Amino acid sequence: MPATTGVIWRQIVAHAEQVANSEPWLASFLGESVFQFDNLEDALCRVLSELLANGSLSGNRLIELFDSIRSEEPRLLHGLARDIRAVLERDPAATRPLHVLLYLKGFHAIQIHRFANHLWKTARADLAMYLQSRSSRVLQVDIHPAVQLGVGVFFDHATGIVIGETAVIEDNVSILQGVTLGGTGKDTGDRHPKIRHGVLIGAGATVLGNIDIGINSRIGAGSVVLKAVEARKTVAGVPARVVGGVKEKEPAKTMNHMLFDVGL
Repeated sequence: MPATTGVIWRQIVAHAEQVANSEPWLASFLGESVFQFDNLEDALCRVLSELLANGSLSGNRLIELFDSIRSEEPRLLHGLARDIRAVLERDPAATRPLHVLLYLKGFHAIQIHRFANHLWKTARADLAMYLQSRSSRVLQVDIHPAVQLGVGVFFDHATGIVIGETAVIEDNVSILQGVTLGGTGKDTGDRHPKIRHGVLIGAGATVLGNIDIGINSRIGAGSVVLKAVEARKTVAGVPARVVGGVKEKEPAKTMNHMLFDVGL
């Protein structure tokens, strides 16, 4: 049975206790980030507030903001456990949920976006843009607040990811560093890619325009995609072309970037 947020939280606390005992230098940090809280959601808000705090908005004020958003939308973080599991299942370097919570900026960028997106949808665009701007500066991940983002999404390494306003990213998608989901120029309206369930996008890929990247498809690293991609196809190159099919049920979960011997 998949781990719930409660199970994950207990794992985080247990690991934090081990770390605090073995590495006293981190004891106070873990006290502020983990031990003072009763649940994962509150601890997450503390971690995000510390990342975004500056002279304009303190960490405590940001916690107040996050708490007010959560009271307006209790299901805002309903996918938190799936987001953490996505990292643990797909990133061999991430072995503990504590590390995901405290250190992985791709995960942080996704959670900050969830707050910014709620503000955008409730006509608080200026505050949404403020959160987006701070997140972009601190984490080097630029997601427009209007982007529709599913759950179980994984940003691996994450540095340099850029996602435009009308993009859609469905559930269980994996995106590596340096990926751009952008427009083709100064078009207005619906102008950004739609990334469907289970898609894997390799490092440095660029996907431009209001095009569909079909369910469980795969985009090779460094590719430039200007046309729609059918479901369960692998594309690569500049410009990208179909180089094969997809054997895996969900490429985003297997994280297999090898393009040879994939079969049409």
